[in-house]
Amino acid sequence: MKINETVEKALNEQINRELYSAYLYLAMAAYLDDLNLPGAAHWMRIQAQEEIGHAMKLYDYVVERRGRVVLEGIAKPPAERKSITDVFESALRHEEEITSHINNLVDLAQEEGDHATVSMLKWFVDEQVEEEDSVDTILQKLKYLGEDGRSLITLDRELAQRQG
Repeated sequence: MKINETVEKALNEQINRELYSAYLYLAMAAYLDDLNLPGAAHWMRIQAQEEIGHAMKLYDYVVERRGRVVLEGIAKPPAERKSITDVFESALRHEEEITSHINNLVDLAQEEGDHATVSMLKWFVDEQVEEEDSVDTILQKLKYLGEDGRSLITLDRELAQRQG
């Protein structure tokens, strides 16, 4: 069955948000590389790849439901940050915003009686719990350890271990 037009439009908007998320995380990676924190930059690059995967999961779903993917321009993300803590605080705020959009998509699909989309979006609901937790865990370590040299070197080494 062809996807509902209202849901299709909303999913296209979410595809753009996910692609913006990838762009945002790449900008964060560039900032962290500039701070000589290659492990943290690596973590953000992996995060950017995940966001592209999320966009493609939505893309494939729209196509599978005989909808049309319409790509829009991607906004320019901020290039400057105050600190590594600011980077991860911004990342957490962004993930919370994405969670809100995913929840709104679920609500819309339910209102439209689109059970297939509700089912597909369950994966995204669960994924957002993990996304917020992983960023918050790093942020809590930063708040506990502080941003002195030894702490940052230790955390940077840990972040470098992230697998894609």
